[in-house]
Amino acid sequence: MTARNRDRGMMEMPGSPIDDITALVLVGGKSRRMGSDKAFLDIDGTPMFERVLEVLRSTFPSIILTGDRREPFARYGLTQYADIYPGSSLGGLYTGLVHAATDRLFVCPCDIPFPSSRVIRHLCSLAEGWDAVVPCPGHGYEPLFAVYAKSCLQPIKDQLECSNHRVVDFYPRIRVRSVVEAELRNLDATGLSFTGLNTPEDVEKILAVREACRSRA
Repeated sequence: MTARNRDRGMMEMPGSPIDDITALVLVGGKSRRMGSDKAFLDIDGTPMFERVLEVLRSTFPSIILTGDRREPFARYGLTQYADIYPGSSLGGLYTGLVHAATDRLFVCPCDIPFPSSRVIRHLCSLAEGWDAVVPCPGHGYEPLFAVYAKSCLQPIKDQLECSNHRVVDFYPRIRVRSVVEAELRNLDATGLSFTGLNTPEDVEKILAVREACRSRA
């Protein structure tokens, strides 16, 4: 098995399309700490945004983008919405929920090089009866790799109106299904599903972890 195919195995799992949940990619980040546009940072010959998009296209028929940077993403032919409340990931999530044609969406940033379709499908399978389904590994919530329902709109709007952009602060007002580390370990033993990249040092670290995972495979 080639290195590229091993990486595809880390990211993808075949399955039926999830047509009752919209996929949302947040593309509004400024990449200040990285020094270049993170969305198009090359990982093994493929920009990170395209790695995310490949997994989402294998899982969801409907994909939308939120963020004010339209030009870099125009060539992908996806519907993109400017943030109703600019300047934060929470504002991007709110915008996605407003515009989603489905009652729920799965949100993902554009700077995750190894998203796991197995984890995504598991989170979506738990959505019924909850306002949000959020991974909660040992270090805490991963609120930007999660499922949210339109029932979250008012709590998010109230928080944004108070200029509070911390995603988890509206959780006490909703029903959250926490997906804990033991549950996640069965789906992604590498622990790379949620790992975003903010600095060049982060890139070096995650590639080192990936190589260690390869050597154990």
